[in-house]
Amino acid sequence: MMKSRTMKRRVTALLATGLLMSGGAALAQGNPNDPYEGFNRAMFAVNEGLDEVAIKPIAQAYDFVTPLPVRAGVGDFFSNIADIRNALNNTLQGKMADAGNDLGRLLINSTVGIFGLFDVASELGLERHDEDFGQTLAVWGWDNSSFLFWPVVGPKTVRDTGGLVVDIYSDPTWYTLNKSVAARNSLVALPFVDVRASLLPSDKVVEEAALDKYAYVRDAYLQRRRNQIFDGRPPRLEDDLD
Repeated sequence: MMKSRTMKRRVTALLATGLLMSGGAALAQGNPNDPYEGFNRAMFAVNEGLDEVAIKPIAQAYDFVTPLPVRAGVGDFFSNIADIRNALNNTLQGKMADAGNDLGRLLINSTVGIFGLFDVASELGLERHDEDFGQTLAVWGWDNSSFLFWPVVGPKTVRDTGGLVVDIYSDPTWYTLNKSVAARNSLVALPFVDVRASLLPSDKVVEEAALDKYAYVRDAYLQRRRNQIFDGRPPRLEDDLD
């Protein structure tokens, strides 16, 4: 009986050592999409601190005091504004049918949907797209880009960081309420708070599932972006190599 227990402990120790060695080797090799990993991990740690002391508590308070129908209306309102960006980028990518769909959604939701508070267009069968200038740059040929992580902004790539600047300037929210900077800034911040509140249920899942939270977030983001760029139909990686 004692020999059996001793053998099990040795096997367990060997397996644990093997897992640690393989994990260490993977970290040593690095990720080819993440040449700035040292900087990114530092920024990730800064973001985790900011989220813990400020961003997450604000999102939790917003989630607690805001009724579900109101949160749904907030999400639909900003999704309606985003259809301007979607239409612009679909046009730049040469997807004119999708751009027309986006403009149709904008027209219907801005009128029948009461300034976008209700997503009537989806009920009528007009699919919502999610396009941005980072995806447009990828369609234009900048398909591979190094990963970056920014505090507050979160995971991006070099390409998507540049695209974000264009998206910000094309967002009409920045040009509203010019006489009230505080009101405009609150309107700009609200969708970020709303998105963070929607992610609260996933916090525990990520914490429990990820041995390396940073690597988990990075890989999930890169996979999602690849899927977005190819409109949900990405080619196999071996077919996409230069």
